[in-house]
Amino acid sequence: MSNVKGIAGQDLRHESAIKQVTGGADYTDDIALPEGALHAYLGLSTVAAGRIVAMDLSEVETAPGVVGVLTAKDIPGVNDISPTGRHDEPVFAEDHVEFHGQALFAVVATSRDAARKAAELAKVDYAPERHVTDVGEAVKAGYPHVTDPLTLRIGEAAKALKAAPKRIKGQVRIGGQDHMYLEGHIALALPGEDEEVVVYSSTQHPSEAQHMVAHVLGVPSNAVVVNVRRMGGGFGGKESQMNLFCAVAAMAAKRWGVAVKIRPDRDQDMIATGKRHDFLVDYDVGFDETGRILAVDGEFAARCGWSSDLSGPVTDRALFHADNAYFYPAAELRSRPMKTNTVSNTAFRGFGGPQGVVAAERMIEEIAYALGRDPLEIRKANFYGVHGDVTPYHQTVEDNIMPRIVEELEASADYQARRAAVIAHNAKGGMMRKGIALTPVKFGISFTATWYNQAGALLHVYNDGSLMLNHGGTEMGQGLNTKVAQVVADAFQVDVDKIRITKTTTEKVPNTSATAASSGSDLNGMAALDAAAQIKARLVAWAAEKWGVAADTVRFANNQVQVGDEVFAFADFIKQAYMARVHLSAAGFYKTPKIHWNRDTGQGRPFYYFAYGAAVSEVTIDTLTGEYTVERVDVLHDVGRSLNPAIDKGQVEGAFVQGMGWLTTEELWWDDEGRLRTHAPSTYKIPLASDMPKDFNVRLAEWSENAERTIKRSKAVGEPPFMLGISVFEALSMAVASVADYRECPRLDAPATPERVLMAVERLRG
Repeated sequence: MSNVKGIAGQDLRHESAIKQVTGGADYTDDIALPEGALHAYLGLSTVAAGRIVAMDLSEVETAPGVVGVLTAKDIPGVNDISPTGRHDEPVFAEDHVEFHGQALFAVVATSRDAARKAAELAKVDYAPERHVTDVGEAVKAGYPHVTDPLTLRIGEAAKALKAAPKRIKGQVRIGGQDHMYLEGHIALALPGEDEEVVVYSSTQHPSEAQHMVAHVLGVPSNAVVVNVRRMGGGFGGKESQMNLFCAVAAMAAKRWGVAVKIRPDRDQDMIATGKRHDFLVDYDVGFDETGRILAVDGEFAARCGWSSDLSGPVTDRALFHADNAYFYPAAELRSRPMKTNTVSNTAFRGFGGPQGVVAAERMIEEIAYALGRDPLEIRKANFYGVHGDVTPYHQTVEDNIMPRIVEELEASADYQARRAAVIAHNAKGGMMRKGIALTPVKFGISFTATWYNQAGALLHVYNDGSLMLNHGGTEMGQGLNTKVAQVVADAFQVDVDKIRITKTTTEKVPNTSATAASSGSDLNGMAALDAAAQIKARLVAWAAEKWGVAADTVRFANNQVQVGDEVFAFADFIKQAYMARVHLSAAGFYKTPKIHWNRDTGQGRPFYYFAYGAAVSEVTIDTLTGEYTVERVDVLHDVGRSLNPAIDKGQVEGAFVQGMGWLTTEELWWDDEGRLRTHAPSTYKIPLASDMPKDFNVRLAEWSENAERTIKRSKAVGEPPFMLGISVFEALSMAVASVADYRECPRLDAPATPERVLMAVERLRG
């Protein structure tokens, strides 16, 4: 039995936990500024759409503390930070404004407060133009797509719908969501020699920030270094949105030859940066008397904002998950990435998948109410494996453990007895109504842009036996560094505290992918393991030769190395290897196998594997006010063979609450002038401690093991459990439906705020 502390599979506290709760953890804003450092602040547009007639910045330039102002004409390279290379996202607007809050210029001053105050002094004349902020209005107005749409087809949907014994058409509106990370956007740039610049930033994608800064400055990527020690949350909001701030800081630093920091306040952060896409989904589902789905036609229109950003892959993934856990024999699913005069929406935990899953669950709900059945029965009748295994994108589901997950949760949560009790309670009438729902999630793991499924790592073993690891992933609180360190500790069989993981930097590991798509541990863990394997192979070969033993008798265990009959402390063994000139450093690399995707045909294997989970939620609503309480939640989630059960469980809990918030309290609202009015914690409600389920039971499926050769046979955990919050949304729907004796699907839109719940109750009471 191993006595090694912190190897893979063990519960281990997050490596920064103590520092974070005591205030000892360093973030970008904690970096001591060099002498003479300046501060930048953005000047934003005050109209939603229009031509810039004149921009007078004279009062800005002469304001106290102001050193200068940057506009589009000051950009030395290219005025574009589009992450997909469509050249549709300028750093600063030139002739036209596309949304309220678009960056027009940046003030650079001796203090942040001076820059912030000066930015308000700009005088800009606009020739206003028509603007549209709502996705439905954009469709009606014939607004263009911001990127090419996608269609997925399997079978003959139109024919199958026409032949179906039963058919329901409907529409569901699914709201967006602000990332509300604790740490906002921030960048600090330090100018170097010649073309060089170093940028410290809170970004999930250092390599993209590097390339964007180089693009804007007109220099090669090797002149730019981007460093990230840790982030105070990201959730996708720092995957591409940081490009603006990095570019502005770097431009200013090179222009004035001193360090420049930019940190918007929370209002500007929320106004100027993208969010989760909200969707308007039109569905047409054909089914039979047993509830079996025969055909689906779905159109998924998304509010994408003024530029493409990541809306193409986000809306693609919505279609990939429009089946959730259910087999559709015939389906046609179409995306409509609509342009709107709003901030350009971006990545958010789940990356479009949650919106697709909501649509799938709405269709299940429609069928259940139409047939007078428990929605869980309809779910089970349509699970993959019952009638078929091929998805609408033609990938075969080979690792389906959903039936077992649901069966176990149904029993452990006592679902059937509790549902009967809920129905009995509601039958008594009264203003307090209850609802309960068990919803599943099947989530595909991999970047759908196949080339992003790669990672690198750099591992050094020093001659005192300590190890230093650098990998391409970024730590945003999810425990990535802890897990990857455990992988290396496991490989060398040394205590995890012998391993130090340094800041993510483009200097050490190049061309990294974003820490996103739940792939951080999968990719970087394997890259680190590859680096460890290279060093171990050299050590084994050297030891076998030196001591004249077979290679298979050289073993690493319990902080020691056994060579034949001799045993050495790990540090002593490494010291001898160093003295013998064994190379103790390696660059590891990993690329995900088996995946391929042809967007033109809508077919392929975009996902390496699927992660599964299910949740039961019980709620109580007040039919006089629409307010509600989440009484109890039971979760069973699949993370394969966990790298760190304690961290994984925390991820499941956090994802559930964030998903619940998206579907219940978090509402984005634009006024008639196209201004985002929910732009601060005072007007945008995330779940509080008081909103937590009164009884919250989370378990990992400890028996699960990934069928694919992932790192230690684990599975991704960041995004899949986010969709378990849909069980709260469905439970609210049942409670509402009770006022009309469950005869009709309430068709709640998301977020199901108390106002929407109350309106749905009144509508059913008629």
